[in-house]
Amino acid sequence: MLPTLQFPHLSDRARAMWLSCLASAFRTALACTIVGCASLYGPASLRRQIEFPAFSYATVIIIINGATLGDTVRACWQAAYATVLGVCPAILSLWVIGPTRLSIGNMAAAVALSAFVVGLPEWSGLVVERIALGQIVIVYLLALLKGGETDAVMHPVHVAASTAVGVLACVLALLFPYPRLASYEVKQKCKLFAENASERLKLFVKAFCAEDHASALSSIAQAKRFAVAGAKLHHSVKRRQGSMQWERLPLKMFKPCYKNPGERLQCIQMPLRGMEIALTSSPSFPVRIMDGELKQGLVQLEEHLSLTLKQLELQCSSPSDSSTVPEATAENVVKSLQNFQTIPPTHKELPYFFFLFCMKLLHSESMAKPFNSCLQPNSVGKNEGVDDSGKQKGSFLEGVSSSWSMKVDRSRLMPALKCSLSLGLAVLFGMIYSKENGFWAGLPVAITFSSAREATFKVANLKVQGTVLGTVYGVLGCFVFERFVKLWFISLFPWFIFTSFLQRSQIYGQAGGLSAVISAVLILGRKNFGSPSEFAIARIVETFIGLSCSVLVDIALQPTRASTLAKVQLSKCLEALHDCICSISLCASKSNLEENHKVLKSHLNELGKFIGEAEVEPNFLFLPLHSAAYSRLLVSLSKMADLLVHVAHALRFLEQETSKPEASWKDAVDKVDGDLKPFKEMLASLIKSFEEVASIKSLPALEKELEEKNISYDLEMGKSPTTNLSRLAGSGNREDEMEKMISCYLQNSKEIVEGVEGEEVRSLMVLSLSGLGFCMSGLMRETREIEQGIKDIVQWENHSSHVNLYEISCKAHALYN
Repeated sequence: MLPTLQFPHLSDRARAMWLSCLASAFRTALACTIVGCASLYGPASLRRQIEFPAFSYATVIIIINGATLGDTVRACWQAAYATVLGVCPAILSLWVIGPTRLSIGNMAAAVALSAFVVGLPEWSGLVVERIALGQIVIVYLLALLKGGETDAVMHPVHVAASTAVGVLACVLALLFPYPRLASYEVKQKCKLFAENASERLKLFVKAFCAEDHASALSSIAQAKRFAVAGAKLHHSVKRRQGSMQWERLPLKMFKPCYKNPGERLQCIQMPLRGMEIALTSSPSFPVRIMDGELKQGLVQLEEHLSLTLKQLELQCSSPSDSSTVPEATAENVVKSLQNFQTIPPTHKELPYFFFLFCMKLLHSESMAKPFNSCLQPNSVGKNEGVDDSGKQKGSFLEGVSSSWSMKVDRSRLMPALKCSLSLGLAVLFGMIYSKENGFWAGLPVAITFSSAREATFKVANLKVQGTVLGTVYGVLGCFVFERFVKLWFISLFPWFIFTSFLQRSQIYGQAGGLSAVISAVLILGRKNFGSPSEFAIARIVETFIGLSCSVLVDIALQPTRASTLAKVQLSKCLEALHDCICSISLCASKSNLEENHKVLKSHLNELGKFIGEAEVEPNFLFLPLHSAAYSRLLVSLSKMADLLVHVAHALRFLEQETSKPEASWKDAVDKVDGDLKPFKEMLASLIKSFEEVASIKSLPALEKELEEKNISYDLEMGKSPTTNLSRLAGSGNREDEMEKMISCYLQNSKEIVEGVEGEEVRSLMVLSLSGLGFCMSGLMRETREIEQGIKDIVQWENHSSHVNLYEISCKAHALYN
């Protein structure tokens, strides 16, 4: 093990970032050192095969960035697949065409065609695409430069050998001085998450039991800061869990790892999120239902849950390990929740009961066995945010096999065309500008290419800045080590550390940091490309040409602005939310809430990406996105998605209880389903109205379309489903409507509970029904926030017009129906 570095003057977060950056830089430097030693001091037979050490360095940077041993094992397969896509067709092309008959035109056409083939498979991944495209550029452009000296077979083989050296260097760097295992990192992150969750739980209970409002707010604020750190830890676990699958084969002698720790942590995350929502919705502190017995019981339950949360580390690292907390103790600590035998009389007490419902839910999830999956909505998004490195072993191997089939996914045609045109035009114009240096116009495009949608101008700007930074540093490194050419790569060590921080910064991010490190590596790792200063200038100019071609292709093939896509995506989110609301039912056969919730979470993730992209895109003559309103809408929609998860939990429990043969109160549950019906109808019609309003282009365009189609509407007829928008037009009407609906629900719930026998079952029914009531109230509250957000957006887009949502909704409904 390496000696542990100490930074006593730094915070825990800063210390963790320093250690992470230093470790990443050390692995990268070690891999580049291996490549340098192999290309400079290796056996003559090996040096003859490594004709392109610069691409070996580039392969290292592509693979090793934040990688674990599992990632590099997968990278071996990915590099082999990339070689099949890039080198093998090139051998056939050079053999058929002949290197002497290559011209700039047919070379660019061959590169474009080969790039299209690389981008077409349904599953490949960034590593496969970037390595294959880099190989294509090197094979064809250097074949054009060397002409008759090029061997149609051995030249591509040397490119493949250079790739293999880079991949092997990555594997060795991740093994020495000790392996960097994803399973170990997941275990550590699970341990930190457990500590984080335990601390949040302690703060939530402290806030719930607070004697005054100020103390409660202070505890809630502290818990929110822990929640941000917990979300990052959860994301890190999800990102690494795919790599764990690739470590199972070479490390079978070790303990087997839990296959899906991210889902396990999500089961803990959601109840904690529910507690936070309950406390922030509480009208006052101290809580009205608090007494000495409840306070003591909550403290004991909190201590018990902290013990069970400590078992997360064992459960996530090994499925054979289970909780060591005695079940008898678990039964005793939850008895404090059995004192609640009646439904709260008004909706003002519902936040307190929802908090206790989440405590009970957290207890159930923490005591569950590792192999028991939590409720499906909790696992929604378990692979969200996972980049290419998070794909599982089976996914890649199945993707490789399916890529050889004759089935072509139409959704891949546009990314493949984008890849083809970007690379083809880059090498074409790069070679026209300078035939000797045109190679460098295509290579930066190839090894930084991404088929996914990006913030085009921002990413291109960052790539150019990173390229200039790396190129300048490379020239300085050549100057310092001018007399020791074979030691140029030593100057890369401090640069690796710097770019590790650069990639984590908000200014440059992954795009700028990766371009900076690759540019320096290509300068210092080049071979037979002239003096450093001349080469650097040529590199910068050619890189600008290549990135300009890439930007123009992006604009041509994806002309729709991110602000427009955000508007369209908002309508999709509202449509998915409408389907979720309609799916709420106590009857399992009628409920598709879990599947609809998956769709909603997916759309919300896309909306967040478009909002972020729209905030950094140039506006030119277009109206900028009202990012503040869209961000507020995203917060409200996300909160509603969280509430729907708890709705699903409450409904699942109630459905399970009513399905028991001994249950004698099944008919009473129909009353609750009857209360849910008007709630769903009202909320669904409101969401549908918002969806129709959000989908209109502009008010003048709406009026014009109504006139062209000769469609009339009458605001007084009230036949439209959007009449609920009018019924709740005033804030007083809204509160009255909500209180009436919730009061009716609580009254029927009270009748149900009175017919339940057994204190334990009755208390669980009280908590579940009260939790469902709180979620209904919360959904209504967030719907009002969505209405205000939609109004702000429409007013922003039509600043010279008076906005009346009800009138606009009636017009939109008349047009679209």
